Amino acid sequence: MAGTGLRERKKQQTYQNVSDIAIRLFLAKGFDAVSVAEIAAAAGISKPTLFRYFPAKEDLVLHRFADHEDEAARVVRAAGASTGAGADADVSPVDALRRHFLDGLSREDPVTGLNGSPEVLAFHRLLYGTSSLVARAYEYQQRSEAVLAVALGDTLAARLAAGQIIAVQRILAQENWRRIAAGETVEAVREDAVAAAEGAFGQLEAVLPRLRSAGVENLPR
Repeated sequence: MAGTGLRERKKQQTYQNVSDIAIRLFLAKGFDAVSVAEIAAAAGISKPTLFRYFPAKEDLVLHRFADHEDEAARVVRAAGASTGAGADADVSPVDALRRHFLDGLSREDPVTGLNGSPEVLAFHRLLYGTSSLVARAYEYQQRSEAVLAVALGDTLAARLAAGQIIAVQRILAQENWRRIAAGETVEAVREDAVAAAEGAFGQLEAVLPRLRSAGVENLPR
């Protein structure tokens, strides 16, 4: 068991190292100007080995989102597990996700867009400024929707709800990033970012009043 854990840690470290090398090259030269062969050489691995880790060139960038792919689903499952356990027993999935997003804003989590680090801003410029990366990111979002829908009951109503929730998170984050990339400071954006998140999740809660961790009943007509 310990050996398996060590192998997995080494594998994850390789993923991270190769992704970091690739992103540095992309930021320096542009995504389309860097070949997979150049990345493999810089990482000290063969091109076939690189493709075993990253099936597509775009995945070298989107790897940074890999840990977030099922994040919304994990938050919802955790809210469901708290049912009947104290003050948070009646927390709905939408409210749990609202709290999670607000916590991310308070921590200036790059995923929320509320982060002024030059490295984070450069990464987002690379991501949103490259059409193939935007398309690949959409695939990641689709998978996020799918696993969230399962956590909500895996019905048509759950899939509709999951699509709305993931879209809200994406749009909020992009708006925060857009303003900061345009020159506003994090502190100047923070109050509006919190208000926008509260309003957006409040609208979701109003539209999806029967949404619960245990599943999703029919949406209101």
